[in-house]
Amino acid sequence: MLLRDYRTQYHDPVRFARGERVQVGTRDTEWPEFLWATDAAGRSGWVHESFLDGDQGDVVAARDYSARELDADRGQRVRLIEQAGGWWWAEDARGEQGWLPARDLRIDGDTAAG
Repeated sequence: MLLRDYRTQYHDPVRFARGERVQVGTRDTEWPEFLWATDAAGRSGWVHESFLDGDQGDVVAARDYSARELDADRGQRVRLIEQAGGWWWAEDARGEQGWLPARDLRIDGDTAAG
C-alpha cells in the first residue's frame, strides 16, 4: 500500500531493449545503484546498474528496461513485481506498471508477486 502520493517525474523516460547500446554517465548520489543513461532515441534517465553491462561510457543493455514511473495515490494498493536499488516495479489495479520508491510503500503479505 502507498504511504503517500507519488507522481511521475520524467514524462518521456529512458527505455531500451536487451542488446541495445546505451550511453552511461554519472552515478546517482541519493540512489547509488542507479546510473544516468541515454538511449538511442536521446531519452535520458536513471537506470539500475543491473540492467546494464557496464557502468560508464557506451555499454550494452543486459535486459529490457523502462524508467517509467507509476502515478499512485496514498492508500492505493499495488502489486509489487521486482525490487531494484530502493525502488519497486509495481502494477496498479488498472494494469498500469512503473517504478515506485520503496520508502513510499508499506509491504503487506499480499502485495508482493509470488
